[in-house]
Amino acid sequence: MGEPQYHIRAQPGDVGEAVLLPGDPGRVKSIAKLLDRPRLIAHNREYVTYTGDVQGRTVSVCSTGIGSPSTAIAVEELAAIGATTFIRVGTTGSIQSHVGFGDLVVATAAVRDEGTTPGYAPLGYPAVADFELAQAMLGAARGLNHRVHAGIVRSHDSLYTDLHAAAMPRREELEQALRVWQRAQVLCNDMESSAIFVICGLRRLRGGSVLTVVNEPGEADIDPKKVAALDLTPMFRVALAAIGQLSPPQA
Repeated sequence: MGEPQYHIRAQPGDVGEAVLLPGDPGRVKSIAKLLDRPRLIAHNREYVTYTGDVQGRTVSVCSTGIGSPSTAIAVEELAAIGATTFIRVGTTGSIQSHVGFGDLVVATAAVRDEGTTPGYAPLGYPAVADFELAQAMLGAARGLNHRVHAGIVRSHDSLYTDLHAAAMPRREELEQALRVWQRAQVLCNDMESSAIFVICGLRRLRGGSVLTVVNEPGEADIDPKKVAALDLTPMFRVALAAIGQLSPPQA
């Protein structure tokens, strides 16, 4: 056994090849309950990790905290100890009127509107989901008869400049940018998917993202009571079902 990774405090043998990546540490235990024989691996800072089994495969869950910087750390350290497939399972704010509260979004690619991935590759490098993984999640969502959309998402760093653009010093710029993304057919905003896609692309790993909509266009705030009452289990089940359909990773 090697030394534990500095941030996630897990070491080789602790995690499966596939890892679900919720942002919120509070959601990890809920996902772990869907695994067979789940066990707590480590809890350090925003990173809570469990490992269990699904359909004969070892699968882990590791929270990332909010945003691309902490997500990139999780992916790097999990990859260093043997993980090869990474699926973000998180919440998102819709940009399009037809993408409503409670809908699922399977990201096929992400706009790199965040400050982490330029350190990895120029902005011309695409943030693209693994094709097989995205297809498997889309099929799983349809199999559950859950309303689902597939397309491009936007990952960014600053939640409240989106929600409260009118109150910001750069109001006109921010509002215009949001209109541009809407016209460009970007489905929704999150804060982590592009980091997963870029790192996985560079490292020859699989990256995917399935999101649940908790905020619709024009809403200035996220309603915590509505979100607390929302069942996120379909999103978790979609990710786990997709893992069971994947072929072995390429050498």
